[in-house]
Amino acid sequence: MDHDSRAAVFDGTAERYDEDPFHASVAEALVAPLPDGPELVLDVACGTGFAAYEALRLKPSRVLAVDLSPAMIARAEAKAASLDPSGVITWQVGPAVPMPAEDHSADVVLCASSLHFLGAVAFADWLRVLRPGGRLAFSVVSGLRFQPSGPFAELVPKDLTFPTDEAGAGALAAGFVDVSAKTFTVGSRSVFVVHATAP
Repeated sequence: MDHDSRAAVFDGTAERYDEDPFHASVAEALVAPLPDGPELVLDVACGTGFAAYEALRLKPSRVLAVDLSPAMIARAEAKAASLDPSGVITWQVGPAVPMPAEDHSADVVLCASSLHFLGAVAFADWLRVLRPGGRLAFSVVSGLRFQPSGPFAELVPKDLTFPTDEAGAGALAAGFVDVSAKTFTVGSRSVFVVHATAP
């Protein structure tokens, strides 16, 4: 499926995306343990901006948030007047892998609720963009629960094996150090939340 077709699928979900509070909870879990004061934070496949806005708690100098869906970016930008009045976040429509960032330029990479559409190829790009000691935080669905259907099933890459436990989730971050993976649950829904450090 080409970029325009993929974007159209996500465009169709943008209007109601913010109605699901689980996205905000995942973003908070990703950002909470990260250190303050990063120079550059990247929000990969940012959707309507939950992780990017949550990252403002870290007092970053800059946040770059990228998503393939113009409708998702439009909804994210619409919240900027109240959530990011100083304009720390830059919003960009386009593929999130590779991220439009220079090698070893980022202090933090965030990927909330999106890895299952990006695939394993994302990890090599995150190693590329993170400076040594930079932090990675991502969520990933459980292979025991994830059952995509309809048009979304066509968007799921074949190069990623979805973990069934915390050990498997942490193992996805091969090449990183200080990896931790925890099950994050809200109500009846859960994902694995993984934090790691670039060597």
